[in-house]
Amino acid sequence: MSDGVSVRLPGADGTLRPYTLREPRTWPRPSAPIASRVAFAAAHVVADPLGDNRPGAPAVVDWEHTLAFRRHLWSYGLGVAEAMDTAQRGMGLDWPATRELIRRSAAEARDAGGRIAAGAGTDHVGQVDVEGVIAAYEEQLEVVEDAGAQVILMASRQLAAVATGPDDYRKVYDRLLAQASAPVILHWLGPMFDPALAGYWGAADVSVAADHVVALIADHAAAVDGIKVSLLDAAFEETLRSRLPVGVRLYTGDDYNYPALIRGSSDALLGIFAAIAPAASAALQALDRGDLAAYDEAFGPTVPLARHVFGEPTYYYKTGIAFLAWLAGLQPGFVMVGGLQSARSLPHLARTFELADAAGLLPDPALAARRMTSLLATYGVA
Repeated sequence: MSDGVSVRLPGADGTLRPYTLREPRTWPRPSAPIASRVAFAAAHVVADPLGDNRPGAPAVVDWEHTLAFRRHLWSYGLGVAEAMDTAQRGMGLDWPATRELIRRSAAEARDAGGRIAAGAGTDHVGQVDVEGVIAAYEEQLEVVEDAGAQVILMASRQLAAVATGPDDYRKVYDRLLAQASAPVILHWLGPMFDPALAGYWGAADVSVAADHVVALIADHAAAVDGIKVSLLDAAFEETLRSRLPVGVRLYTGDDYNYPALIRGSSDALLGIFAAIAPAASAALQALDRGDLAAYDEAFGPTVPLARHVFGEPTYYYKTGIAFLAWLAGLQPGFVMVGGLQSARSLPHLARTFELADAAGLLPDPALAARRMTSLLATYGVA
């Protein structure tokens, strides 16, 4: 029991006020695989606190706690989406560390009996032409397949930079889908997550882009397990889902509107699931039972937290994911590769703390309060 654990937090006006944490909530782990939806949590990496993880330096990863975090996700019945943008692809995690992450996590998944998919992209090359993009994808595709993980074909900054229209996208994906050894997950990440991906699929208008991607999937339906869509537009996602061929999944990547979208038959591949895994698992278990009241009760309080963590600039949400893992006792320190722990302000983190507590996601209130207090002191807040 928390016994009224409290901490002094900065308010919107900059003054400190006492905040008392709620009693910790016990979340049930599933006794059988979650059946109603396929759900992946896109996992972050834990940085080695003694590593030279400054901006621009090669990533130094704390492998013990990084892999332990994945075991935590599997224990709640979630799959792990590995080496995605949540793991700081293109924002601190270089390709050698990514390659090692995929290999280690896939081996851990085999031992734990957990589901894993991993991102294959082009982030290890500089400016290349379309053929160079294909070759870069093929190199990473081989790494993911050799590791034994399902392939997620990540959206490519290099392709977005070099493509002159939808035909270039089609050329790349036709080649890749023709050689994939098992059905892959496509990846549509909007510019709010990565400004370099504006106009992906060859059109600035997302409705026109959707026409291109639906045609691509229709021509390769047997090679496509699904498409992960992160555009933060629920109505657009619902329309796109209705247009997909039978058997092709829509994996919601909408960290604002996921409860309604999953309830409406989207599957899930979400960064916020890394932070709310116990609640997400409870909601999905309730959905398996047909208990929509329990589904809403588990998910509802997580939405304000998710919208805050993914607030603009959205691509800095990774800082909130690592911060919440630290508060929950799932990693020993709040440090990130590339020094990204500095990407959110202290008031933003203090509000994250409050919203996580309100959602029942701080399993040890005394530990969370001590860690928050130590952070405040580090920032010079007495």
